[in-house]
Amino acid sequence: MRGPAAGRVRVVVADDDALLRAGVRLVLETDDRIEVVGQAADGLAAVARCRELLPDVVLMDVRMPGVDGVEATRRITAAGLPTRVLVLTTFHHDDYVWGALRAGAAGFLLKRASAERLVDAVHTLAAGESVLDPAVTRDLVAQVVGRGGVQPPPPPEDTRLAQLTAREREVLRLAAEGRSNREIAALLVLAESTVKTHMKRILAKIDARDRAQAVAISYRAGLMPPRDPPGGS
Repeated sequence: MRGPAAGRVRVVVADDDALLRAGVRLVLETDDRIEVVGQAADGLAAVARCRELLPDVVLMDVRMPGVDGVEATRRITAAGLPTRVLVLTTFHHDDYVWGALRAGAAGFLLKRASAERLVDAVHTLAAGESVLDPAVTRDLVAQVVGRGGVQPPPPPEDTRLAQLTAREREVLRLAAEGRSNREIAALLVLAESTVKTHMKRILAKIDARDRAQAVAISYRAGLMPPRDPPGGS
């Protein structure tokens, strides 16, 4: 038996910076529940490593030569591999992140995230949940709602969102801000278990595989929060 069920999360690290790959590996292997089973310097190699090793999680740099992280994510998802993709980005405002979400990434995190945050993100993805870095989410939201002079086209109607209750729409809006289940529970004065139940129902109703895809669907449909995102200006 492999993966989380066997007690260890198997990870591939994909980045064209060899020094960064080495650093990430050192950080991850401080946790004896994580094993880095492979590395890749470009998207093509990342896909090959995932096909060969079937890791639980791949940490994917999106800006790589040749086949970039977005296309690599798309190929991993299309192949039906058990690997979940965590996108690593240097910039808050990175168009590649939106592309990676649409391609099937399960989450995204800034490269400068703390060691504790990175380790926790790996375990979160391996457990079947998603990680949405609030700092990156703020800029994705800004792009969608047209801040900074960026004006998106009118969103297409998505009948799936019409199935959501008012409470479910509010939970999805907060998730789109990058809020965790615990934060959503505190804001809405609910038990965290209730928020998890709402999220499960949301995923089922809009046919989303995970939280990240649910957020991507909400972006495309224009279901943006009326309030400023956390930490916004």
